[in-house]
Amino acid sequence: MKPPPPSCSLPVWRAGEGGWQAQPDTVAEECPVALVYNGISHAVMMATPADLADFALGFSLSEGIIQRPDQLYDVEIVVAAEGLELRLDIASACQQALQQRRRQLAGRTGCGVCGVEALAQLPLQPPAVSHKQTLQVAALAEAFTALQQQQPLFASTGASHAAGWWTADGQLALVREDVGRHNALDKLIGARSRRAELTAGCLLLSSRASYEMLYKAAQAGIEIVVSLSAPTALAVRLAEQAGQTLLRWHPRHGVALYSHPQRVKQG
Repeated sequence: MKPPPPSCSLPVWRAGEGGWQAQPDTVAEECPVALVYNGISHAVMMATPADLADFALGFSLSEGIIQRPDQLYDVEIVVAAEGLELRLDIASACQQALQQRRRQLAGRTGCGVCGVEALAQLPLQPPAVSHKQTLQVAALAEAFTALQQQQPLFASTGASHAAGWWTADGQLALVREDVGRHNALDKLIGARSRRAELTAGCLLLSSRASYEMLYKAAQAGIEIVVSLSAPTALAVRLAEQAGQTLLRWHPRHGVALYSHPQRVKQG
């Protein structure tokens, strides 16, 4: 069996001159996706059933379960009555490290906080990123216009988030969508990690920039994050710690720069 499509058609009632009228509407799918590492269930996420191989790889990298893409040997997508299973075959050293983490955590949901039993277990110290990238502010309007144009799921349903990769030479190279903003980012991280030429550029987010999103980006070595909605204070502090440049771009209010401005060029 194949996973379900990312959207489906359902009836919706809309107000008209003669009262309520039934019409078809395109609605985003959302289903449980279990991530199973070497036969051991690790987390269940509610996600859009698309780009699942990217999701498996990106989640594994952004959660620190593997350190490199080549430590994920295989992904099998299994359709079950309750949802989907992603059966991942990872390196034995990564499996041992994951088992040690599982002894310390009650359970993980990929949000970066859920399942943590004590405040001391919160991953508040992000990995430091390098300082190699720059960003032209003038390119952001074009970048977010391109991002909007490459969101077919959102265009048809209005119910998804997007993460995009804007290259240093001004191209929108990748876009991934999902009903969950963390999932969209994980899918993008997975897809980007397979393409060695996409190391230079910046991350575009259609959502707000939260602590978890900045942490995942730092895990992936992403230096510049630009969100459409405002960040949280903890996200700003984490970006400052990690050495990340964090910006918000708004079509009417322009650019707000929160951390490490040395990468941003105004020309």
